[in-house]
Amino acid sequence: MFSDPTITAALAWPTLAILWTGAFLGGIASGGAGFAFAVVASAIWLHVIDPVRATFMIVFCGIIMQSTLIWPMRRSIQPGRLWPFLLGCAIGIPIGVYFLTRSDANTVKMFLGWFLMAFGAYAIITPHLPVIKWGGRLADAGIGLIGGFMGGMGGYSGVIPTIWTQFRGWKKDAARAVYQPFIVFAHVGVIASMGVLAFDRNAVLLALIVLPLVLAGAFVGWRIYGHLDERRFRQALALLLVISGAALVF
Repeated sequence: MFSDPTITAALAWPTLAILWTGAFLGGIASGGAGFAFAVVASAIWLHVIDPVRATFMIVFCGIIMQSTLIWPMRRSIQPGRLWPFLLGCAIGIPIGVYFLTRSDANTVKMFLGWFLMAFGAYAIITPHLPVIKWGGRLADAGIGLIGGFMGGMGGYSGVIPTIWTQFRGWKKDAARAVYQPFIVFAHVGVIASMGVLAFDRNAVLLALIVLPLVLAGAFVGWRIYGHLDERRFRQALALLLVISGAALVF
């Protein structure tokens, strides 16, 4: 039925178990913190599928999952705060997709992984992060550009904007009201930029196979989020950054 031998191998039960595990754990991370689905899922998925197809699965499932998570937070979204991030993202996405298809993404992933571990450890140790008030919308747009680039490189669009919202000192709902819509926008942009490169029936099949586990994990994560106060949310976010960085490096 499927001419691609990698897809045939992916439909074997041991491989499906790996894909489902990545989907569920990534869903929990995103449901609880609002991001990190790409990092957690890809760290597991890339053991059995290629980077381009993994990126497509991340953005396909991420659009659906993040859309369901945004709905309960829709009243917290402030368009005036969000649009600079989206503008920068639109510029960064095609650059990231270009590098994904023409270069080795491992160097970027290693750098990002070490950065996440270092920042996460710092955020755990320090009682209060410094608050950055300078830069305004121009700085936000620059962060959006970096996020868009990372989204194009592997679906990692939400990591840098998430960290930036912590430096801005925004409360957990206000922060998620920025980086979750940003992730959806980035995922749609990556899908559009990749086009026929990864959008084939085999990639769609794999995405649909893992989607129920992604949504189940997101539901579990959302329930956890509801029990976190501001301090515990920041601690959980910092710990997840360390775990995400380690998943990219090791």
